[in-house]
Parts: sequence; structure tokens; C-alpha cells
Amino acid sequence: MINFESITKSHERIREKIHATPIMTSTLLNQMLGHRIYFKAENFQLTGSFKIRGAMNAIAKLHEQGQLKERVVTYSSGNHGQALAKASSAFNLKTTVYMPEYTSAVKQLSTRSYGAQVVLCKNRQEAERRVAQESEHDTVLIPPFDHDDVIAGQGTIILDDPTVLDCCDAIFAPIGGGGFISGISVSAKALNKKIKIIGAEPVCANDAKRSVQSGKIFRWNDSPDTIADGVKTLSISERTFDYLKTIDQIYEITENEIMYWTQWICHLLKIQCEPTSALSMAAALKWLRSEKKPRSILVMLTGGNIAPDTFQKVWRENYLTLSPGTISIEHSI
Repeated sequence: MINFESITKSHERIREKIHATPIMTSTLLNQMLGHRIYFKAENFQLTGSFKIRGAMNAIAKLHEQGQLKERVVTYSSGNHGQALAKASSAFNLKTTVYMPEYTSAVKQLSTRSYGAQVVLCKNRQEAERRVAQESEHDTVLIPPFDHDDVIAGQGTIILDDPTVLDCCDAIFAPIGGGGFISGISVSAKALNKKIKIIGAEPVCANDAKRSVQSGKIFRWNDSPDTIADGVKTLSISERTFDYLKTIDQIYEITENEIMYWTQWICHLLKIQCEPTSALSMAAALKWLRSEKKPRSILVMLTGGNIAPDTFQKVWRENYLTLSPGTISIEHSI
């Protein structure tokens, strides 16, 4: 498992190559809930998501070590593919990204725009299988989450402004493959041992929760059917499983809750966020409901890459008529 030193070194390595994204608040939301909520807005990050942190760190470290190959390959449902293409372009590397056919056209186009070759596959399983078959001597694989340097890169998000942890009781983040929350956990716990690390995933994509509860990794046969496309992974990995066993809690979020909070985050912060980001705030509300006194929390907004068809689904019904301050909100939607 990585340690805090590897994350600080990663931060030194990539901080001039990425954005230090802002922390935002909503006075109205704080008043509605009676708590102080900070949002880490990675929708303002390069390529529109946190994924550039891990991808850039992995590529830059290989460059430092003189171990870069002629071509980089990966599989991705969107954000990691874009990030790796962007990171690779900084080092003039050829990149091939295997993507499931369900990947939004916007994310496919963006990945190509950074110079990568996009190979569409029938599904996630085929994408992973074809990458695994890559065995050329001039090729290096940088997976979306099952990689120490990717995890360390994701953990640098805490070091943009570590002072916010001084007043925070908990951090909330979505779980797909588990790399993001793994890096956050190592980084945050090193700076504040008392802080709680809480994850969130869709009810219909709850492989992390199932894995932690059973003590054995659960794997889907097909990609989960959730609007939060950033967490449509088939399973966590053995590597990330070790970290997930140490976090404090994992909440399961319904599709309606995801759409509800996607709308409200966009409305309150006047930004664009993708449904995966909404998982964090949905989990935060569940946790805050059980707290007896006012709390301060940090909610991770993972990105802002939202396809037009997803946008239409999110806004098909108006959830802004139901205030976040309503106690029965989870049951009302």
C-alpha cells in the first residue's frame, strides 16, 4: 500500500502540470442543513475530472525513471481515457484507449482530440480483455485505478489546500474502482487522524459495499445500469480492496437521489457537475441526518463531463421544488 510520502512526492511531481481546483461553499445549503459543507470542485480540473491527477503522475514518474515506452494503453468509460490521452500528449506518447460502446460520444471525441486512438468495444469486459492482451514490448498499461502511482496521484487532491481538513469532520467521495477514495484516505488520514472517510456508490452498482461486507471481491457480469457513468466499473481490485476495508462507511444511493443532487449542486454552486459527483453529496446528507451537532464536511465533486443525453435524463423531472432541508427528502424522491 502507498504511504503519505509517495503522495507528497506525487504532488511535487504534478502540481505544475495540473490545476489546484477551488473549494466552494453555498451559504444557502449551509443554512438549509445546519452544517458547513465544502465542495472540492474537480469539474474545473484539466480534462474536466480528477482523473488527470493519477494519469499524469503515472506517466511523469515513468518519465523520471526513464521507463516510458513508445505507446501507452488503457481501458476507460470516459474520464480516465481523456486524462491519459492528455497526460501522454505532454510527453509526445502514442495512446490507445479501449472504450465500451456505451461511452458518450462527447467523451470519445474529447479523448481523440488529445491525440489518442479510441478503439470501441462491445462492452467493458471486452475493453478490459483486449487491453490485457496487449503484450508488445513497446507498450505500457496505465489502468484507471489498479495502479499505485494512479492512486498516489488521486491522493494529491487533499494537498491543494490541506488546511481545510483542520475544521472537517468527514470527507465524502464516490467509489468506482476505488482508486480515488483510496488515495484520499491515505492523504487525509495522515493530516487528520480523526477525520472520517465515507464512500458512496449507486444501489445498482454496489460492488464495493458487497465486497467489504462479504470479505470477498464481488464482480458484475455486465456493466451496472446507472446514470453515474463514472462508477460503472465491473469490480474493485485486490489493490483498492485493501484500502476500502479501512474507510469508515459506504452509502448506497438511488438513481433518483443521484439526479436530485446533480440538479441541486448545479443550482447552488452555479457549475456543471456530472452525476457521479452527486453521489458524494447524497451520502453526506445521509450521514448528516444522524449527527446530533453541526458538522463541517468536505464533499468531492469528481468532474463536470456530462453528455447531452445524460443531461436530458437528469433534468427530465424538476427536483428543485424539493428543498434539501426537507427531512423526508430520501423518501420523497
